[in-house]
Amino acid sequence: MTPDHSTPVGMAPAAMLDLELADAEPPPAPTEPQLADPFQQASPTLPGSAGEHLLQCAYGTEKRARRFYDDQVLDRLNDEMKRFIGRMEMAFVATADARGECDASLRAGPPGFIEVLDDQHVCYPEYRGNGVMASLGNISENPHVGILLVDFVTDLIGLHVNGKARIVEDSDLRAIYPALPSEFDRGRTPERWVVVQVEEAYIHCRKHIPRMMPVLRERTWGTDDVKRKGGDYFGAKGMPRPWHEVSTGR
Repeated sequence: MTPDHSTPVGMAPAAMLDLELADAEPPPAPTEPQLADPFQQASPTLPGSAGEHLLQCAYGTEKRARRFYDDQVLDRLNDEMKRFIGRMEMAFVATADARGECDASLRAGPPGFIEVLDDQHVCYPEYRGNGVMASLGNISENPHVGILLVDFVTDLIGLHVNGKARIVEDSDLRAIYPALPSEFDRGRTPERWVVVQVEEAYIHCRKHIPRMMPVLRERTWGTDDVKRKGGDYFGAKGMPRPWHEVSTGR
């Protein structure tokens, strides 16, 4: 009797082998080697970027960096940080757009102009300005923001607050936080607020912070007078710009 199937002999015919090879999936294309974050497996929630972790390994600073993370970096504000924010009169705000192009700006006001809403949220007011809205424009594309507050007068110390920001209209934020101040210095009223969800909060050491002393000066608040606002201090007016050629078709 002839069996329905031939008995396996341990070797496929050459024609069958060629057919199987023709139908096989092509091998995956080689990929570029990826740099690994040395801390990713051990602690996925460790502060900082993969880039800073890799450079710590390259330059031999892992132990110092890890000690700083463990001793000084929080994912929220503690009571001392809240008190510090409550007496600051200015802050440096860093943002970047969706392409990573950066902008740094100064925000200032009376002590406590940055409101601490809770352990993980702060907000600061946005007033009528030059209309460019560089920082707000970046935040609308990329929510990541870095804030640096520095005490140049008394303690010579700084505080970094990094997190994700969103733009909230004044009336909308007041509906959520009715305790927001209703009286503002020199009668200026915020048009909107930037609310920041805190992801990292940590010290900026005093080693290179200069001591400064505030002095009284006359200020013209709310003016559109170019000279009173500083005029063309850097002599930029009238210089050629590449976008002028595009807009005029020259």
